Amino acid sequence: MHPVEDAEDAERNLHAALMAEPRRRVARSELEAIGDPDARHNYEVVLKFRDRLLEAGTVEACYASTFKGKVDTPPLFIEQMVHVILRNILDGGDDPLELRAAEVLFREQQATIRDGHALLADRETVQTHAAGSRYGSIGRLIVEASGSLASVDLDVLDRANAARYWERDSRHDTVISLTYGRAALDALAAVIALWVKHFLGIAVRVKPIRRIDEPHWAWHVGLDAESTALLNDLWSGAEVEHGRMQRILALFALEFEDAHAMRSDIAGRTVYLALSANDEGVVRMKPQNLLTNLPLHEA
Repeated sequence: MHPVEDAEDAERNLHAALMAEPRRRVARSELEAIGDPDARHNYEVVLKFRDRLLEAGTVEACYASTFKGKVDTPPLFIEQMVHVILRNILDGGDDPLELRAAEVLFREQQATIRDGHALLADRETVQTHAAGSRYGSIGRLIVEASGSLASVDLDVLDRANAARYWERDSRHDTVISLTYGRAALDALAAVIALWVKHFLGIAVRVKPIRRIDEPHWAWHVGLDAESTALLNDLWSGAEVEHGRMQRILALFALEFEDAHAMRSDIAGRTVYLALSANDEGVVRMKPQNLLTNLPLHEA
């Protein structure tokens, strides 16, 4: 048989074997028999993730362990774990705004600030339907940054029309407003509190705020790379240009219900959270920051 055919057979056989027995051990020789180097690499990545998941025992444990050293898990797998975990956390919930807000934790969002309103749309949907889409108002508002919130009320979910999410959840074609006072912002705060409780077993209160009034606050957590750098600069007293400040989409105050669960030197103090867009208007939230960077008690 031709060597190419041998390599193709090896890949087909391995695929069939794993479909029949997903947990089976795969010998190095089986991988090396696959002729296509890209296909071989893909199998190696998937099998490494599978083994980590099996060793961890639960999706939550696998997710938490991912950030205890060098992160070598593909972002797609991390996002899918967050999706599965949130499905577990929110199972049985009846608030569609919380479900839509939860998507911010595992799906990139495209942000637009128009007339003082901070709007988030699913980035993949925006890119797919940017030109001549049937979701015209999203395309006009988010891609071309034209129009105003009032002109797209049918697409922006709020308390009055939140039930529309149930019909469109798998389409990812709804917009939420993170403007202070909007219901979706409160929903995102609630999801953050549930996330912390689920992983750390610690009850916290999270509420949106307009600004940080403390001149030198005790602790902060950036919910994305941009926010982390920005809050660090503000805390240290560095001058931050106005355009960069405008990238902050939401601020939250997080308080521990039990102050004894906090680091002893700042017990009872408020922890500030921020969510920002990058210079391209993309929001990439990192919910793992809430697990690795909160000021937990030393014990």
